[in-house]
Amino acid sequence: MKRVLLLSTVHPSADSRIMYKIGPSLQGCYEVFCALPDLRSGGKDKPHLINLPKFGRLLPRILFTHPVVLFKCLRLRPDIVHIFVPELIPLAFLFQWAGAKVVYEVQENLFKKFAIKRYNNGPVFKRLFHFFDNLARRKFHCIFTDDAYLEEYRHLAKPFVVIHNYVSLPVIDSLAHEGAPTHRHEVFYLGVVSMERSLDTMIHAMAMLKNGYPDCHLHVFGPMRVDKAELEAIAGYREAKDNITFHGYTDQKLALRYARQCVAGIALLKPVADYPESFPTKLFEYMALQLPVIASDFPAYKRIVEGAQCGFCIPPYNAKMLRNALECCITDSALRQQMGRNGRKASEAHYNWASEEEKLLSFYNDILNP
Repeated sequence: MKRVLLLSTVHPSADSRIMYKIGPSLQGCYEVFCALPDLRSGGKDKPHLINLPKFGRLLPRILFTHPVVLFKCLRLRPDIVHIFVPELIPLAFLFQWAGAKVVYEVQENLFKKFAIKRYNNGPVFKRLFHFFDNLARRKFHCIFTDDAYLEEYRHLAKPFVVIHNYVSLPVIDSLAHEGAPTHRHEVFYLGVVSMERSLDTMIHAMAMLKNGYPDCHLHVFGPMRVDKAELEAIAGYREAKDNITFHGYTDQKLALRYARQCVAGIALLKPVADYPESFPTKLFEYMALQLPVIASDFPAYKRIVEGAQCGFCIPPYNAKMLRNALECCITDSALRQQMGRNGRKASEAHYNWASEEEKLLSFYNDILNP
């Protein structure tokens, strides 16, 4: 059986795309090894797990994590090495020299993202990224998680494929009976917590919503990219803080249990970096969970949300419109349930991992059997 190594020095140990989608999809056809930071032991019928040291900054990862990657993984002699972050491109060339085929997965447009990154974005990092990214375009097979990235990656030497990060319905359905019902009016957010992802808009909206619905509550799941001073300076934070729970980064399977008892899922991103043309995964997860979606009014988002009639598209800076959309979800249960059914129907028809899995397996087969 051919060996595949899924490798990242950045992604969390419970990353949904790697651990719940790509890994299980490959498991039936390949011997799968998964190397991620802070991994725990695996189990029966799961990929072989390889624990890597965890560091937030790039330089410590290069100095300490990358040597561990070589020591633990090079001796596996994998047939395919699938890397998920550009910092691993230099190591990927060593695997390629040892006989492996390399798949370089592009999950964000860093050419646009550098403008909003808070760290690992100095001039030296940018120049190195440009250099190695250009090498990868010529030497590796590429996977893109969004069609919009092809506008940047136009000149590729090897075959490539777009494999969207659509929702895994079996994972979602495994949570169907999870989550105890509550009498509160609860709202759900899953993703990086930052100003660029409308944290200020959500907090201000909750402060206004609290006036009419004092038991309303916002559950925020994801890593914080806002410090305490910034958080406390947001308009309405003092009024709304008791109605908001910041859970931090949480395994998707645990976080989504809360969604079952919520009236809506928020997917508001501001028009910065590559956000207007790339889709947040949570958009499709909310739809599969039968949650009404409140998303940004970007044309790409509107085509999905308004096309499926599964939620609202509003300006990401407008807290009053967010408050009104949430109130509509609270008060109109018939509309809320219809939007939920519409979102689920669209997920089953178009936005699910089953179709992407077929493309992934076909792409791997073509790489190994050109």
